[in-house]
Amino acid sequence: MILVCALLGVLGGVIAGTLGIGGGIVMAPLLLYLPPLLGAGHLDMRVVAGLTIVQSLAAALSGAVAHRRRGKVDLLLVGWLGGAVATGALLGGVFSHAVSSRGLAMLFATLALVAAGLMLLPRAADEKEDFVLNKPLGVALMAVVGVLGGMVGQSGAFLIVPLMLRVLRIPLRTTVGSSLGIVFLSALAGVLGKLATMQIAWPLAGALVVGALPGAQIGCWLSGRIHSRDLHGALSLLIAGSAAKMWWDILGGRF
Repeated sequence: MILVCALLGVLGGVIAGTLGIGGGIVMAPLLLYLPPLLGAGHLDMRVVAGLTIVQSLAAALSGAVAHRRRGKVDLLLVGWLGGAVATGALLGGVFSHAVSSRGLAMLFATLALVAAGLMLLPRAADEKEDFVLNKPLGVALMAVVGVLGGMVGQSGAFLIVPLMLRVLRIPLRTTVGSSLGIVFLSALAGVLGKLATMQIAWPLAGALVVGALPGAQIGCWLSGRIHSRDLHGALSLLIAGSAAKMWWDILGGRF
């Protein structure tokens, strides 16, 4: 299983790097369905949630550092929104211990459908660089995202970015850089929550991260050679298909 997780880490990293989104939303279905096909055993949703949040933490840290060096991270946004999402993620990570694997699978499948829908929305234009942060609304939205993401092992990037762009009206360039810092705080809190309740299989998590890091670099190289519209369309189909498969299994009693 450790070898399979390392290989899936490479595959998930390539997909995440190519499609430009955090790997957790893609990695979870891979971890649920590919190991049994390869004869490596079965992972339930609770274990998968612990693995994907660790991977999200590593990926977000790497990206946040890179964007910070380029001066594209707004520390005000990271402080307010990141603090809210981190608090929610910590609570979600701890509370997930009391939720069944089936319940976590249902929540993840629902969030995956939402993510697929958000991916299909037209991109916001980056018309201006100045903005005023609606702090009460932003804090409330991020807290909810944090709780939901922390429960299922997701940093919530697939929800955070559209909310920043379309609800909080934050410019695109600022959103791209700052969201990584916010996602890092969310993933860190989620890891702490699941660590406190012993929900992380560290040997498998380590193998996943080791594979995902070079895979993401390969994906970044591929992304410059494939049209972005095709990439986002492929990701939407992948996420929607995974969600549909999970709901089929949930309704069929396989979770």
